[in-house]
Amino acid sequence: MQRFAFELRKLRNEAGGMTYRVLAQRAGYGVTALSQAAAGEQLPTLPVVLAYVEACGGDLAEWEARWKQAVDEAASSSSEYEEGGEPPYRGLARFEPGDSGRFFGRDKLSADLLDLMRRQRFAAVFGPSGSGKSSLLRAGLIPALQHTEDADLRPAAIRILTPGQHPARTHARLLDPGNTKPGSPGADTFVIVDQFEEIFTLCHDPAERTSFLDLLLTARQPTSRLRVLIAVRADFYGRCAEHRDLADALRDANLLVGPMSPAELRAAIVKPAAAEGLTVERALTARLVGEVADAPGGLPLLSHVLLETWRCRRGKTMTLAGYQAVGGMEGAVAKTAEDIYRHFAEDQAAAARRLLLRLVAPGEGTPDTRRPADRKELEAQGRQESETDQVLEAFARARLLTLDGDTVDLAHEALLTAWPRLHGWIEQDRERLRVHRKLTEAARAWDELGCDAGALYRGTRLATAEETFTPERQDHLSALEHTFLTTSATARDQEERAAARTTRRLRTLTVTLSVLLALAVATSLIAWQQSRISDQRRQEADGARQVTLARQLAAESANLISANSDLASLLASQTARARPTPRDTEGRDAGSTPPPQRRIELSNDGRLMAFSPDGTALATAGSKDGTVRLWDTQTGRLRTKLTGLTRGVTSMAFSPDSTALATAGSKDGTVRLWDTQTGCLRTKLTGHTRGVTSMAFELTYESPILATSSKDGTVRLWETRTGRLRTKLTGQTDAVLSVAFSLYGNTLAVAGAEGGVKLWDVTAGRVRTSLPDNSAPVFSMVFGQDDNTLATAGTNEGIDLWDVDTGQRQMSITGLLDIKPSKVIGG
Repeated sequence: MQRFAFELRKLRNEAGGMTYRVLAQRAGYGVTALSQAAAGEQLPTLPVVLAYVEACGGDLAEWEARWKQAVDEAASSSSEYEEGGEPPYRGLARFEPGDSGRFFGRDKLSADLLDLMRRQRFAAVFGPSGSGKSSLLRAGLIPALQHTEDADLRPAAIRILTPGQHPARTHARLLDPGNTKPGSPGADTFVIVDQFEEIFTLCHDPAERTSFLDLLLTARQPTSRLRVLIAVRADFYGRCAEHRDLADALRDANLLVGPMSPAELRAAIVKPAAAEGLTVERALTARLVGEVADAPGGLPLLSHVLLETWRCRRGKTMTLAGYQAVGGMEGAVAKTAEDIYRHFAEDQAAAARRLLLRLVAPGEGTPDTRRPADRKELEAQGRQESETDQVLEAFARARLLTLDGDTVDLAHEALLTAWPRLHGWIEQDRERLRVHRKLTEAARAWDELGCDAGALYRGTRLATAEETFTPERQDHLSALEHTFLTTSATARDQEERAAARTTRRLRTLTVTLSVLLALAVATSLIAWQQSRISDQRRQEADGARQVTLARQLAAESANLISANSDLASLLASQTARARPTPRDTEGRDAGSTPPPQRRIELSNDGRLMAFSPDGTALATAGSKDGTVRLWDTQTGRLRTKLTGLTRGVTSMAFSPDSTALATAGSKDGTVRLWDTQTGCLRTKLTGHTRGVTSMAFELTYESPILATSSKDGTVRLWETRTGRLRTKLTGQTDAVLSVAFSLYGNTLAVAGAEGGVKLWDVTAGRVRTSLPDNSAPVFSMVFGQDDNTLATAGTNEGIDLWDVDTGQRQMSITGLLDIKPSKVIGG
């Protein structure tokens, strides 16, 4: 220190020996501060030194390095730390109930907390990390409860716990007042739950968490003889609202731990030292109060820097120079941790990184938290075990770690951010840490279930774990985790081998079946070819017989043309049916107009006709009188008249079994179903708002469906047995001209007046396919026998064949029709 002061004086002389008054004007500091800096009585602060040097024209970087060297020398030379001495400060470690004599600055908050417990049986303390909640509970509240004169608050017992991973299973006994030893009759048992946020960060079983909360909330019942106080980190306040009963309990029963006032901070700094006969420089006190007042959660850092400054005290005085020597408020923790880490060998440094990261729970949208761990979990495998023990002892001796029985924990969460090296490790390995924490929980659950194979990793989780913990990183795993991961991989390999064997068997079976199928197909083809040849020969024989018969009929027809023209015509017709050949031309032409087999005389009702499917009846209707006549096609006689139609009939259709006839008029929009045997009206179908244009029966004999179309743009499907409307198909913007059912009745073709055909799925009631619009109205449609082809005819004088499945036009036949409707029905 004296040498540093001498060099400052020498620098001033080299700058021209300016007076301190001139130097003060240039430096911006007072004469006294500058003269004391060069006097050598105490080490000046760095800002004063830099201002002094800059005023004298010196190198700032060089002098800053000199100042730091002087600080280190002063700290090492002035330290009077006695190995057996008890420090007045706790460092990063929390205050315990036995430290109440050193716990200052929280008197008012302790009194408020005691009053809260007097009023409420269940309460909570909220505060940010580093606000001193744990110390307040142990060194503030517990001694106050133990020495209270209020009989209602005098506890039968005080129990303090932290939740951990399995809070309900671990602490259920502690939450039973019946386990309290006999003491004050009728007194309550006080349960203090510190680090309550662990039920969210460490306990991942919702049922376990709810069970623990229910146990705590029994304290709200006056007869429970239990009082509960929980300490929660402020950033987990919202998570407490996830449990309805917990939120209700905390509505008026919580206390917020705020920052300490300057007076409280001075008491926390000065009074512990005074209790040990020490003094704290006013400059140091002012510096600490100024820095901590603006640093939320800075109490652990304050306690640690005070401990380190105490170790660098000069005599009975804790000085500002000693504070600067240990790195100040922000650097004290990092300096302590780095000093320990730098003394580690390479294996010890690797073990330190593994150990410290084991004690971290990476946040999921929240800050990282510490994670208590059992020493068995921290034990490395093989030769690294001794290094782990050495690292544990070194950090515990510096009070950076706490050892509580078999549990190891970080002294405070401030270490996570205050030590840059540890913070860098966490950021670098954050994703690995998340995977590792899940692996740890899964391995523990597997072990608790008796190594149940159902709890092993599989699929994506196993692949992620294997990718994260490659053989080079297996040393990061505990013995249980390594066994769990190895067993999971072995089970996966066994399952894959079993699946491969099953696949090979299936492949062999498939090949065998394919060979058998090929043999069966070959045999079938041979049999089909033989059958085809036989059919071809039979057809040739039949053809020869038909040709012979046709020639005979043609010859007879030619001979009778002059004698009996009617008989000649009939023979010519049979000749054409038999098999016409060029030689038959003469006879066929001679009788080209065969005489009718039966002649039915009609008056004015032959405009519309329909044959029954069984061929025994013919229905005819006129355009004016509204009468439908049924004729017997075998005798040519009138069977019955259907009367009661007020308008002309525009459409008729027989049911598939020929027992019913549907008729529709042009204007009234009604459809009538008639019994063809009795001529009686079965039922009247109403619903169309305009005239009916077309009708079609479904080709089924059980309960045929009748489809009717109308100028109103709708198609209605009727149950003919009951006359009930089954479905109404809408969506047509124009009049519907024609409808047709497929052979199996599952498809209905609907044609509009403006062209285009829609194919409806009758069962689903939706359009399956729309055929391209050719802008020509379609007035007639019929399905092919295979149900896959639809023929349509319209005003374009042609016939189009459509593929029903694809909706594509297969063929267009033009020039065959010279028929045009006399009127196109529009909407």
